[in-house]
Amino acid sequence: MTLDATDRAILNRMQDDLPLTNHPYAVIADDLDIAESDLLNRLSRLKDERIITRFGPFFDAAAMGGAFCLCAMAVPIEEFETVLTKVNAHPEVAHNYERTHRLNMWFVLATETPEGIAATAEAIERETGIAVLQFPKLQEFFIGFRVAA
Repeated sequence: MTLDATDRAILNRMQDDLPLTNHPYAVIADDLDIAESDLLNRLSRLKDERIITRFGPFFDAAAMGGAFCLCAMAVPIEEFETVLTKVNAHPEVAHNYERTHRLNMWFVLATETPEGIAATAEAIERETGIAVLQFPKLQEFFIGFRVAA
C-alpha cells in the first residue's frame, strides 16, 4: 500500500496531543482541512492494512500507583506461537516482540500495583514452564518518540 499526502498528514498529526473535547476527531479533521468521516475512514483503512496497529494513550502506570517492567524469555522456536498466545492472554502485557537472540521474546508488563509485576511474571512462568527475566526500570528518560510518516 502507498500512503498519499493526506495519509501522511494524518499519521503525523495523530502523534500530537489529542484534543480533549467531545469530538476530538472533528478538531483534527478541521486541522487537516478534511471531513471527519474521511479522517475516520482513513484511520480504519490504515489499521485494516496494518500500517498502524493501534492508536491510544500511553499512561504512566507508576504515576498512578502501578508499575512497568521489561521482561524477556528464551522460548524454544517450536513453542513460540503457543507461548506467545499464553503471554498475550494476560491484560498486563503491553507490548510483545520477537527478537533474533537467545532471549527471543521481549514484552512489557504494566500493572496496577508494583506487586502485580512479580505476580504476572510468576503466572506466565507457571503457564509456560519458561523463566521470565525481569528488567525493572531504574531511571526514566523521556525521548519524545515520533515516527515521521
